[in-house]
Amino acid sequence: MIAIEKIDKLSKQNLGLITLVTGEDVGQYSQLKSYLMKQIAFDKEDLTYSYFDMSEATYQDAEMDLLSLPFLADQKVVIFDQLLDITTNKKNVLKEKELKAFEAYLENPLESTRLIIFAPGKLDNKRRLVKLLRRDALVLEANPLKEAELRTYFQKYSHQLNLGFDSRAFDQLLMKSNNDFSQIMKNMAFLKAYKKTGNVNLGDVEQAIPRSLQDNIFDLTRFILQEKVDTARGLVRDLRLSGEDDIKLIAIMLSQFRLFLQIAILTQAGKTEQQVVSSLSDVLGYRVNPYQIKYAIKDSRTVSIAYLKFAVKTLIKADYQIKTGISDKDYLFDIALLKLVTKQKR
Repeated sequence: MIAIEKIDKLSKQNLGLITLVTGEDVGQYSQLKSYLMKQIAFDKEDLTYSYFDMSEATYQDAEMDLLSLPFLADQKVVIFDQLLDITTNKKNVLKEKELKAFEAYLENPLESTRLIIFAPGKLDNKRRLVKLLRRDALVLEANPLKEAELRTYFQKYSHQLNLGFDSRAFDQLLMKSNNDFSQIMKNMAFLKAYKKTGNVNLGDVEQAIPRSLQDNIFDLTRFILQEKVDTARGLVRDLRLSGEDDIKLIAIMLSQFRLFLQIAILTQAGKTEQQVVSSLSDVLGYRVNPYQIKYAIKDSRTVSIAYLKFAVKTLIKADYQIKTGISDKDYLFDIALLKLVTKQKR
């Protein structure tokens, strides 16, 4: 069970003595924090809740509230936000004496107090505080989810929204969201507003979800491979007008052509699509998006390795020339595009 599903079961009434929300996945952490506050019905006007931003509040004030008995109920909820001392973040907020005092509380928490700690980032497992929390607290960590976990959670979530998905449409949703929890959540909101209820198809995904820069670069790469120079230049012009920088465009294009080249080398060696995903994940050090690989294989199937090597070298050279100020960056990028299209025609 992933962290956000554990929060489904929580409420103000059944909180444990200590709950910790942490993690390196910024988008997912934000969702966990927001969802937990909703589940406990946090209300800053309700005196049974106390909230302290530890990056601003003094520990003495927070500790006083932590140790005092509730006035209007049998228990109260105390929230310590931004407690960076328990993470690998170099910015600490508690002094040594305060850390010792907090450790003492964690060793013997009050039965009438429910402490919630929000600590964005990676937990520093060498710290005694963290060891105590690992031992005694409910720890909800926003760590990057595996592909299967993402699929299972958002398939369940789509049913809650009264939406169904064609298999290709769901694959496209994950790809357009780059397998990012927070981005998938945003795109699901777009789909819900567009579709209301019912079955979501590929066309619905394309219509409802705003195009990203990555989508446009994929199109730009495709136009180049299809020798559509005018269409490619038109798209570049539109991207410039929307405020995108040529260096950023080159960086994403270079990443795309490198991916094509890596895939071409692996498929030429007889690797299957699944083996390509596994090999690239091992080389790059992170799990690559299998849907991105699926579409990249399709787009690069008719392109030679020699051309892909040429494309990578051309873009690297253009990037270097722009950064060293050899000439106008718009001119250098346009020349690079023309070279790529001209070479492809040959």
